[in-house]
Amino acid sequence: MITPWVIASFTVVVVYFLDHWENKYIESLFDWVPAILLAYVIPAIISYTLKVDYSQANIHDFSKDYFIPLAIIAVMSSLSIAQLKAIGIRPILVFVAGSLFIAVFPVLLIFLFSETELISEIIIKDQYWMGIPPIVGSWIGGSTSQLVLKELVDCPENIFLAVLVMDNILVNVWTIIMFQTIKKSDSLNRWFKITDAAIPEDIRKDTGDKLGAKWCFLIILCAVVLSNFLIESFVTKVVLLSFLGLLLSNFIPNWNYRFVLKIGGILIIVVMAVLGLKLQIATLGFDMSFLGFLSIWLVGHFLFMIGVAKLLNVNIAWVPIASMANVGGIATAPAVTAAYNLKWMPHAIVLAILSMATGTFWGMLTIWLLRNFVA
Repeated sequence: MITPWVIASFTVVVVYFLDHWENKYIESLFDWVPAILLAYVIPAIISYTLKVDYSQANIHDFSKDYFIPLAIIAVMSSLSIAQLKAIGIRPILVFVAGSLFIAVFPVLLIFLFSETELISEIIIKDQYWMGIPPIVGSWIGGSTSQLVLKELVDCPENIFLAVLVMDNILVNVWTIIMFQTIKKSDSLNRWFKITDAAIPEDIRKDTGDKLGAKWCFLIILCAVVLSNFLIESFVTKVVLLSFLGLLLSNFIPNWNYRFVLKIGGILIIVVMAVLGLKLQIATLGFDMSFLGFLSIWLVGHFLFMIGVAKLLNVNIAWVPIASMANVGGIATAPAVTAAYNLKWMPHAIVLAILSMATGTFWGMLTIWLLRNFVA
C-alpha cells in the first residue's frame, strides 16, 4: 500500500512544479484553480482511487506539530513593522476596517436573521458556521490562517472543501471586479468629494547582506521544536509563535524575510497536501444559498470600506487595494494596484503581508463570537 507520506510528497512536488512552469496553458489554469486548492484535491483523488482511508494516519499529528507551526512562524517573520510607516495611518485604518468587517459581520448577520431557513437549517443545523472562521482566515490571513482556523474550529472536511471551492470562485470574480474598480478611482474620488489623493512616499529598499537561508530555517525550526516540548495547547502555541515571528523579523539584523516568506508558501502547500488525505470525496456538497451568504458578506466588506475612506478623506484607490490585500493576498494585491499606479505596488505588498500576519487573530475573534452568540 502507498504510504500517506509518499502521496503528500508527490502532491507537493507536482503542484510546486506546475505552479512554476512557464506555460501559458498551465498559467491560465492556476489563474482559476490556485495551487492551494489543487494540493488539497490531488491526495483526496488518489486515496479515493485507491479506496484507502488516510484520515487517521500519523502524518496528520506530525503536520499539526511541525508543518503548521513552521508555516505560521515563517509567514509572521516576513513582516517588517518599520515598513508600515511609509503607508500612513489612514490607509491602514481603511484596511483594518475591512478586516474588522470580515471578522464580525457574518456573526451579526447570523444573529439578526437566525429565524430564516438559510441560517437555522444550513448554517446552524448543517454546521456550515464551522466554515466561516476558515473563510475569515482565508480572506484576511491567507492559506496559513485558513488552515490554523480550520483546526481550531474543528471544521468537517466536506464543509471545508465546499468552502475552498466557493472561496476560490468568489476571489476570482472579486479580483476582476477590483481591477475594474481601481481604474475608476479618480472618478470615484470626485464623486465622493475626496480631496486628498496624494501618493505615499516610497518604501526604502533593503540594503546589505541577508542572514543565510539555512540559519533562518534553523532558527524557526528550533523555535517550533522548543514550543512542542514546552507547550501543549495548540492555540497558545499559535499565538506565541506568531509574536516570536514578529520579533525575529524586526529585531534580528538583516533577517532574510524573502526566504521565510518563500518557505512559508511551500509549507502551506505541504499542509494542504496532508489535509487532503482526510478528505472523503463521497461526502462532498455545494450549497448555493451559502454562496449567496458569502457574496453579501464580501460586498458589504467593500461598501463598509468605501464609507470609512470617505470619512477619513483618503484616496478611494486604497479600498480595492485594501480589499485585495485582505481577500486576494500577496500576489493579487500588487497586481490590482499596478492597474492604478505602479509606485503603490510595494505598499500593497506590505498590506498583504500585514493581512497574512493578523488573519489568525481575527479568525479567533470570529470563533469566540460564533461560539458565544450563535452556536
